[in-house]
Amino acid sequence: MQIKRDRYLKRLIDFMWDGQVKVITGIRRCGKSYLLRTLFKDYLLSSGVEERQIITVALDLMRDIKYRNPILLAEHIRKKTADKNTKYYLFIDEIQLSDEVENPYSPQGKKITFYDTLNELRETENLDVYVTGSNSKMLSNDILTEFRGRSDEIRIHPLSFAEFYSFAGGDKHEAFDEYAFYGGLPFVLSLPDDTAKMNYLTSLFKEVYLKDIIERKGVEREDVLDKVLNLLCSSIGSLTNPNKIANTLKSKDHLNFSVNTVKAYMDYLEDAFLFSQSKRYDVKGKSYFDFPNKYYCEDVGLRNARIEFRQQELTHIMENIVYNELKLRGFSVDVGVVVARERNKSNNVVRVPKEIDFVASKGGKRVYIQSAYAMPDVEKSYAENKPFTLLNDSFPKIIVRHDISKKWYDENGVLNIGIIDFLLDDTII
Repeated sequence: MQIKRDRYLKRLIDFMWDGQVKVITGIRRCGKSYLLRTLFKDYLLSSGVEERQIITVALDLMRDIKYRNPILLAEHIRKKTADKNTKYYLFIDEIQLSDEVENPYSPQGKKITFYDTLNELRETENLDVYVTGSNSKMLSNDILTEFRGRSDEIRIHPLSFAEFYSFAGGDKHEAFDEYAFYGGLPFVLSLPDDTAKMNYLTSLFKEVYLKDIIERKGVEREDVLDKVLNLLCSSIGSLTNPNKIANTLKSKDHLNFSVNTVKAYMDYLEDAFLFSQSKRYDVKGKSYFDFPNKYYCEDVGLRNARIEFRQQELTHIMENIVYNELKLRGFSVDVGVVVARERNKSNNVVRVPKEIDFVASKGGKRVYIQSAYAMPDVEKSYAENKPFTLLNDSFPKIIVRHDISKKWYDENGVLNIGIIDFLLDDTII
């Protein structure tokens, strides 16, 4: 039985033969290769494309390691696509492993990179090009410059709960508990027991993600990188910044390093798609705060593994899951801030910032969301609803909860909905 990734498959189908390089990005082991080489390939074959028309190069495998040289890669593809009367599809896995090589015609000039190769291949009329990669700067920011608007990016995330449940089945609440503990990396679903799942997730950080960052970025202070990672995992959904983390590590672990080092390492973790940053946004002032911000892990299972499956604060884990769901649905997500005027103990009126967990925007659409594990009393209900009352606009307002099974609207039009219903119904927003 295949795991359906229909959201991403549809985007690939929509982008076919548009003259652009299709760039599939995302954290390693999230299913990029599976999407391209299984789901999309099956679609092509079912549409009448022949096997010989699909060319696959896997730069992470020994058999194709010579094609990390972009010149050899270009030569290889030119030979494969020599028949101009036949249409070909090129799949290149883990393009960030490609090397920079000297230009044989200008040894002292600019080196040749995979950008040069892909730009050439993009001009081949009988070739449609698809690549996967696991580094955001190489394949997101830089690609906009290097390809000058001639690429489509399809960002892949670990399994959503809906994708996870479509494969796992069974009781929805038990499935959610499993998802909140082990996350949505596809391979986890095939593992036989808890021990195997824990070991797999733990080893991914040590043997894959951290090694990639250390080798690619030339990290000198591995001890600091390790501590920064642990702190981010322990404090998902909490306000922080590089200076705060640096001070914590210096006072607690007596490490000697600069704030710039912490900032660089936090950037590396974001570049590798391990974490996303959500900035604080002044809703009424329509401006961003410089700091502090919140950080969320791309996969809660990885986060849990990194802290050895301790600190199972479901309030923060659920918030992380809601954030990830909004991102995979294509929203940009900020932390909302709106100011209330309240009287202090001295009976003076003061400005008190109130937080909205998520301000999710897409095009001209906006929705305000609070993530509340439970609202057992009037005090908690007031705290969650208060920021909404200060907004004075008509955008939808939602409280996602773990303690209810039926959705309903309160007297102010705020939708209260259970976390499982929210995750399984993408028509809610």
